[in-house]
Amino acid sequence: MFSHVMVGSNDLERSKIFYTAVLGTLGVGAPVENTAGSGHKRLFFRHEGTSFCVSEPINGEAACPANGGTVGFKCASPEQLQAFHDAAVAHGGVSIEDAPGPRGGPSGSMHLAYVRDPDGNKLCALYRVP
Repeated sequence: MFSHVMVGSNDLERSKIFYTAVLGTLGVGAPVENTAGSGHKRLFFRHEGTSFCVSEPINGEAACPANGGTVGFKCASPEQLQAFHDAAVAHGGVSIEDAPGPRGGPSGSMHLAYVRDPDGNKLCALYRVP
């Protein structure tokens, strides 16, 4: 459904370090760096036909997280989900909500982990039990 998702950052170098480590747990390689015609810089993390992008705001104002917004990332296992969470926390992110682990009542039909990146963007790692 989506071609890409973009979040803003006030410190692109910090975001590059954070997201390279976090998305690396999902098999995503180093970002493609780009400078737009307007002069603002962006990072494009490409994986399996989609892109996750981090950008300096075009309007020159401070980047801020979306109130109520969450960007979700699909994980292949509970271990990958935990690695995503741990990499985020180790690189300046903050663990939020419940501890990483099973959700969905007694069946534990999914595992979730929520973090905020250094700019406050809310991220979710999700693994669905087959």
